[in-house]
Amino acid sequence: QVQLVESGGGLVQVGDSLRLSCAASGRTFSYVGMAWFRQAPGKEREFVGAISWGGDSTDYADSVKGRFTISRDNAKNTVYLQMNSLKPEDTAVYYCAADRWQFRSGVTVEPTNYDYWGQGTQVTVSS
Repeated sequence: QVQLVESGGGLVQVGDSLRLSCAASGRTFSYVGMAWFRQAPGKEREFVGAISWGGDSTDYADSVKGRFTISRDNAKNTVYLQMNSLKPEDTAVYYCAADRWQFRSGVTVEPTNYDYWGQGTQVTVSS
């Protein structure tokens, strides 16, 4: 069983920054890729960013490229999402997720490839 707990969300202004954290327990965190997804009201859950198990490969949604950075600290069993230059359209509940496969080569953006999810943290960007 894997438990993922997100934190760091909040209410910010346009152009501000936030760093989300996702603490993992219950499985060998260092061996699985991790990702962030988000879901805005009335919209489907969408991919935001992913990082490979070793941290050497990342991928981002076009909408966040150049503004968001995903990273991980395997010693702390934690993955981060640094969000800069926030926009109102970034408002959503942000979820972290753990890859269903260990030692995957590269990253995957498909939510069906992630079998453990956190409870989500709300990010609201006010204009």
